[in-house]
Amino acid sequence: MLYKLEVDNFFSIRDLQILDLTIDKKVPDVDGRYAPVFEGADIRAPKVVALYGANGSGKTTVLHALEFIVNMIRNSVQQTGPGFPGCERFNDVESMDRPMKLAIEFGGIMNLTQEVLQRAQAGEAVEQGLYRYELDIEFKEGLAQRITHEALRQRPKGEGKWQRVYKRNAEGEVKDSKSFSLSRYQHLVKTLAGNHTVLSSFAKFQHPSAMIFVEIARKCIFSVEPVAHANADNQVIDYLKTQPDMLSNLRSELSRIDIGVEGLRFQDSLNGPVLMFKHSGLAAEMPWLLESHGTRAFIKIFPFLITALANGGVVAIDEIDAAIHARILPDLLRWFYDNEVRNKFDSQLWLTCHSASLLDDLNREEIVICEKDREGRSRFYSLMDVQMKVRRDDNHYKKYLGGAYGGVPLIG
Repeated sequence: MLYKLEVDNFFSIRDLQILDLTIDKKVPDVDGRYAPVFEGADIRAPKVVALYGANGSGKTTVLHALEFIVNMIRNSVQQTGPGFPGCERFNDVESMDRPMKLAIEFGGIMNLTQEVLQRAQAGEAVEQGLYRYELDIEFKEGLAQRITHEALRQRPKGEGKWQRVYKRNAEGEVKDSKSFSLSRYQHLVKTLAGNHTVLSSFAKFQHPSAMIFVEIARKCIFSVEPVAHANADNQVIDYLKTQPDMLSNLRSELSRIDIGVEGLRFQDSLNGPVLMFKHSGLAAEMPWLLESHGTRAFIKIFPFLITALANGGVVAIDEIDAAIHARILPDLLRWFYDNEVRNKFDSQLWLTCHSASLLDDLNREEIVICEKDREGRSRFYSLMDVQMKVRRDDNHYKKYLGGAYGGVPLIG
């Protein structure tokens, strides 16, 4: 369970922003909205994290920061040239040579090796705790140069000081630990590229602990492009062609989302399979391009949600309300509250949203506000951190639109 995000000098985020989502054990949870950050932990984090703010306030940037960290962990070794795709510093003179700093904290199994993982998968109780991953990137004359700091630390049982799993310095030297041994892998340190992370590089060459953490990162799924993106239609159709179980699941959900849809199937054509919709009362099936925008938007995010729920991890959806009715959105969120059937692995949903009516269905622990000042600097904060006291029975819809929480556009 992801519970903390730190971002400094990343796109519109100029100064260090820290989002701490931890929830005290005394906070009631009758709907199953929160989950322990690791098995047996007293502190919890929300399963749904909803980002609100005006257009251009930095909501998508927050998701991009999280996506960038995850992509550096799992994919950076695939970058054959210099630089860091998806990485830009804040656009002012003072930030040209300042480092970009990113960090996440999450819960999991401690001293993670293949042997410990196998014991856990067999149902044996193993030690749990907190992890912290840090990544610093050097900038010179406004351009990203190299990783100057990378570290993975752990706190068994969430107690005491952070312990090193591994640490990399600006010279590329790597210090290991018992759970991340460099034995037989020292040669990889000598060839470690300045824009590749230790985890991504070592996993490529079968380092057992690195492979486990990269697999954890692969469970993070991002849909940060708008649902109207030019390639999104073809991507989802191509995916559904190969996933009959997903298509069957989608078929059963669609009748609840789109009035009159009784089913869908693929039909062969000269240009390949075409997704067809059967509507109640219509004589002929309707092709994908004639289906409603809202239904297509739902279908495009459906695989992301279902995959995350089935496998655990984090799913991030940008502009989830772009074409989906406000009455449907709370139902999608309830999928993540349902530990009995849908969300057995405590998957976490991060989303950006403009639909203020959804705030009535959210607790303060689930709401994050983003806003940008007149100098273009974004900041973000949990509703738990606002200076005014936010009561559990407050009308978040009215208070947000009234400006009490910040993050609303100023007209004129």
